[in-house]
Amino acid sequence: MIQAAESTQVEPITIEAAYEAVRERSLQIARPLSAEDCAVQSMPDASPIRWHLAHTTWFFETFLLRGDPTYQVFDPGYEYLFNSYYNQVGEQYPRTQRGLITRPGLDETLAYRTHVDRAMLRWLRGPSRSEEQTSVLRTGLNHEQQHQELMLTDIKHALSCNPLWPVYDDRAFESSTSEETDWSVVEPGQYEIGHVGPGFAFDNESPRHTVYLNGCKVSGSLVTCGEYLRFMNEGGYERPEFWLSLGWSHVQDEGWTSPLYWVRRDDQWFQFTLAGLKPVCPEWPVCHVSLFEADAYARWAGQRLTTEFEWEVAQRQCADADSAESVPDQFADHLLNHQKAIHPTRNSNSLLGGVWQWTSSSYAAYPGYRPPEGALGEYNGKFMCNQYVLRGGSVATDSQHVRPTYRNFFPADARWQFTGIRVAQSL
Repeated sequence: MIQAAESTQVEPITIEAAYEAVRERSLQIARPLSAEDCAVQSMPDASPIRWHLAHTTWFFETFLLRGDPTYQVFDPGYEYLFNSYYNQVGEQYPRTQRGLITRPGLDETLAYRTHVDRAMLRWLRGPSRSEEQTSVLRTGLNHEQQHQELMLTDIKHALSCNPLWPVYDDRAFESSTSEETDWSVVEPGQYEIGHVGPGFAFDNESPRHTVYLNGCKVSGSLVTCGEYLRFMNEGGYERPEFWLSLGWSHVQDEGWTSPLYWVRRDDQWFQFTLAGLKPVCPEWPVCHVSLFEADAYARWAGQRLTTEFEWEVAQRQCADADSAESVPDQFADHLLNHQKAIHPTRNSNSLLGGVWQWTSSSYAAYPGYRPPEGALGEYNGKFMCNQYVLRGGSVATDSQHVRPTYRNFFPADARWQFTGIRVAQSL
């Protein structure tokens, strides 16, 4: 879950404005979609857009409004229908069957959001909140921002299943390239890892602790499509010596021959984006690859993936001290980038942005980590098994979440997120 790092009370008008902005952002993402688009579940790992809109609303109703004796629940059945994985709240409708839910329809789902938003705004304008309530509220806002990223990745996968290659946003598509930069050297030694200081962070970003690193060089550039094409052209998907055993099994069983969303037509590679089918640009960072593919590419190139700790130290070193925890300017218009699904030019003083970057680190608790008590303690801790850490944020990540300590995590075979590659070399 997300916890407030500071104990100071936030002014109600600030929280109210933040609540309205976050909630509107979800509707903005859904606005170009039809009711049919919003009902589709294209694979078990994805969810219908309508479910995202309802579940994020369920969160505020469940964890804040149900404690208010004056609040009237919109529909008692939603407690079961839109509970994602909170066992302490109650049973959940099966995740793999969310696409079978035809009712409530989109209109009723939006009515549910309106009902909860009105109650939440009354609550926000009421008496002062406790520190615990403020922390839960912030959890809800950041939780919805995470689902906004999932909305974009999930609808991209759903639209990719259509042989007509439909466009999510029809504005002019402008490519953006990744500039080549120097390698960042991480000297051998002890380093502090994890969130510290004022601001907001997920509980899995702490406690801050010391690690020893043997030293490495971290590439200042993301691996590009052109570089990955060379790996493909040299038989990368046909040579088991580059692959982890389980990864090679996926190549064989799933028939992988390229990153997800790549299509070959008349000897030319295209990739599906939220702006439709576009020719692969060799200068773009490669995107939608699994950990297995990232690791195989690194082995082919005579390099390796970073650990999450090497990545964090390298990011802190290459960023200016005054802006080490800040968001790069490239995210100022991140909505436009979301809709076009372009890869923004990376900040020359930052490893942040563009695509999520796989690390070789298994997702595990930091030393001394304790999940918060209650149902919200299930937010992160219960997933610390069979997952790998990604760092850096992507074009679909909310700008407020892009920071050096942010830890994303997915199974090694996941490809539908905006995931890419940054390599390292041992000293």
